[in-house]
Amino acid sequence: MILNPIKIPDADEFRGKVDAALTERGYDDSLWLETTADDAGSTMAKRAIEETVDLVVVAGGDGTVRVVCAELARTNIPVAVLPAGTGNLLARNLGISLDLDLALVELLDGDEQRIDSVLIEGDELGTDRFVVMAGLGLDAAIIADAPDELKKRVGWAAYVVSTLKNLNHPFVRVEIIVDGGRPLRRRVRTVVIGNVGTLQANIPLLPDALPDDGVIDAVVLAPRRITHWPRLALSLVVKRLREGRHIERFTGKTIQVTAAKTVRRQLDGDGISDGRTLSAAVDPSALRVRIP
Repeated sequence: MILNPIKIPDADEFRGKVDAALTERGYDDSLWLETTADDAGSTMAKRAIEETVDLVVVAGGDGTVRVVCAELARTNIPVAVLPAGTGNLLARNLGISLDLDLALVELLDGDEQRIDSVLIEGDELGTDRFVVMAGLGLDAAIIADAPDELKKRVGWAAYVVSTLKNLNHPFVRVEIIVDGGRPLRRRVRTVVIGNVGTLQANIPLLPDALPDDGVIDAVVLAPRRITHWPRLALSLVVKRLREGRHIERFTGKTIQVTAAKTVRRQLDGDGISDGRTLSAAVDPSALRVRIP
């Protein structure tokens, strides 16, 4: 059990409830590991691998889930994601309930599925992995500018506030290469590469993205003026309006994005170092997950 204690209001009550559920299902010797401010779950996941555990249950936000899943990729150890963060995007896309009590039952009594993991590289980044989305430009600015205190009070609605603040985020010129093909040059507000496609409030940012399809998807958002945002937002939810001048989507096994200048970047909802490039490659069926 890998737990981000900051995300659980009453850790003792939570532990008692989880231990009881695990014991009831035959997990008699559970190992509890807590993340820290300096370690979002990497050391804890490595410990679980060393102990050759039967199951890793991770309770935390998208950042904690990403780090743990990155370590567990290609280990054949299944991971059950208990949503305890602001976005909970992997849990949402896997159909896991956002109610902790219900999610615990769904996952411990559920099935297993293999999903893709995505290898990611970039300047000042090295090699890492993500399971939800990576991006540069506007989306990274929205994540960075969402106040932590507001997220604690209103949850994912804090990102709405940050989005409104950043609607006039500056353009950046980018070059996009899909599967080693011809470079595509665009002037954009943001580029997002996704292993899954649904955001909070069930907004299908990448409607064709599936966690187990062996490919990754990308979306380019490029509204020219603030007045273009309402139609773009509508195009995300109305099928016949999905493509247009201000939105493009791509699919491939590898997607490389290079910006003309240094911009903000993010992995699975956590800001990373600013930079110019993101190079993503799908690692098919790399991760075993529990699903309802």
